[in-house]
Amino acid sequence: MPADLAVIGLGHLGLPLAQAATTAGVATVGFDTDPRPVAELAAGRPPVDGSLTASEIRRMLSGGFRPTTNPTELGRVRTAVICAPTPPGADRAPDLTAVTDAARALAARLRPNTTVLLESPVHPGTTEEVLRPLLEAGSGLRAGRDFHLAYSPGRLDPGNRAQEYAHTPRVIGGLTPACTEAAAAFYGRLTDKVVRARGPREAETVKVLETNFRHVNIALVNEMAVLCHELGVDLWDVIRCAETKPFGFQAFRPGPGVGGHSVPVDTVGGHRPLRLVELAGQINERMPQYVIRRCAQLLNEHGKSARGARILLLGVTYKPDLPDREAAPAGEIARRLMELGAVVSYHDPHVLDWRVRDRPVPRADSLYEAAAAADLTVLLQHHRTYDLQGLAVKAQLLLDTRGATPAGAAHRL
Repeated sequence: MPADLAVIGLGHLGLPLAQAATTAGVATVGFDTDPRPVAELAAGRPPVDGSLTASEIRRMLSGGFRPTTNPTELGRVRTAVICAPTPPGADRAPDLTAVTDAARALAARLRPNTTVLLESPVHPGTTEEVLRPLLEAGSGLRAGRDFHLAYSPGRLDPGNRAQEYAHTPRVIGGLTPACTEAAAAFYGRLTDKVVRARGPREAETVKVLETNFRHVNIALVNEMAVLCHELGVDLWDVIRCAETKPFGFQAFRPGPGVGGHSVPVDTVGGHRPLRLVELAGQINERMPQYVIRRCAQLLNEHGKSARGARILLLGVTYKPDLPDREAAPAGEIARRLMELGAVVSYHDPHVLDWRVRDRPVPRADSLYEAAAAADLTVLLQHHRTYDLQGLAVKAQLLLDTRGATPAGAAHRL
């Protein structure tokens, strides 16, 4: 049965889109070159990143969603959305390999009047300078005349059940006004509000600004955390008071590092670097080392050395209540502690097996027993299942990098 929509890339971007489309009654096929996630989804099993539950996958399948590795399906749809991953490459720029592979697969089967959309995080200019030539060369069609082409930045907050796709405005920028309207007609079936950008470059730059806004503000509050510790000031109380200001302030909170799929973009296509973003990246990248320093200081203050110390890490994912470990700082923290000679173990209700540099890290079965036995317990991620009041009582020493424990119950970052 032909589908209206093809979602290319069944990862953390593509699956929520496929879910929203299926829920809205749009006949959707999900294409991925990797047979493993396709087989898992077809069997009703949730993705390993925890972005969707098993019941949500089953509802999608019953609603007509079809995961496939068959590229011929791409030639039977009216709309195709590329949601391929763009991880940072060696030069920190987005690696477009998966995007270009998706473009070539689609181009060979592209039909006239199809609307092609890109949602992957990319540098400004990618839609016009990379995606467009591949689609035109592979199809013999011309963008803006024979098919519609537009960019829409992904806006997802993984694990946030309060965020609904239908109530999240979508920004779109088309190659031509007609392309923009075609994209608006599609997203208008899924969301309450569509915001039209001047063109693809402006829409692509929206993603750059949104991502960098997060990283710069996290860097600011991370640096404030270091300063406040030196001054003996309770930063968490400062933030609590500051966020009562009804204008000009948005609360961000410090942590042991910055994880997730969106990376800061401090250079754009060979243009001058964004110095503030570059500095923010350096600050955020130093946070795991700062956590190590705080661990060593706490142990020393209690007559212990990091060498041989039993250290329990709590929560090794990059977001609470999700199993996704993409760029989570826990790996670097564990590695540095091991290099100091510490005996590291971990507990995470969402991660049953964890390796750091191919070395298995022992998993604690009993949380409270492990905390009582450890010389130092470090909260890296605050999962809802953690009873921090009880944990603070059981642990010999507790370092809270998330400010989640009651005031005075633990040492805070």
